[in-house]
Amino acid sequence: MADDLDDEYEEGEGEGESGGGGKRKKLLLIVILAVLLVIGALAGAYFAGLADPLLGGGKKDEAAAPAGGEAHGGGGAPGTVQAAVFYDLPEMLVDLNTQGRKRTFLKIRVSLELASPADTPTVESVMPRIIDNFQVYLRELRLEDLQGAAGVYRLREELLVRVNQAVRPAKVNDVLFKDMLIQ
Repeated sequence: MADDLDDEYEEGEGEGESGGGGKRKKLLLIVILAVLLVIGALAGAYFAGLADPLLGGGKKDEAAAPAGGEAHGGGGAPGTVQAAVFYDLPEMLVDLNTQGRKRTFLKIRVSLELASPADTPTVESVMPRIIDNFQVYLRELRLEDLQGAAGVYRLREELLVRVNQAVRPAKVNDVLFKDMLIQ
């Protein structure tokens, strides 16, 4: 009986010696994973822009922008910022292109960001053309065309192209949605 216990004890010692190498492998694996985690966190902070202030990148951009005067549209004296001009279009209610008997409506209010205050009379003079271009385009939309952020982005880009064609030579910088309701 004592011989059996000695045999089991000796077998346990053999496993302990090979287990020491296993412990080193586990420790090495944990260290490697920790290093990779730290590198991943640093890369994420860098690409998210959180590391720029620490590295001094943010100060350089902020100092260069006002000196050039071109960061906010140029046009004025260096160091001055030109205020944005917004022009509100009337509310539009259109029937979307749908299949079947159920009708779907889109109610939308849009504001135009103009390049300069001098463009306001041009926009007012061609307002019927702008509204007509918007109405024709919006009536051809399907409900699926407006799904998600990508659909709204495509709508914004298409309306911007149409309004810039109508007000040429004036320029509209952006189309802003004040209200959009699909019913």
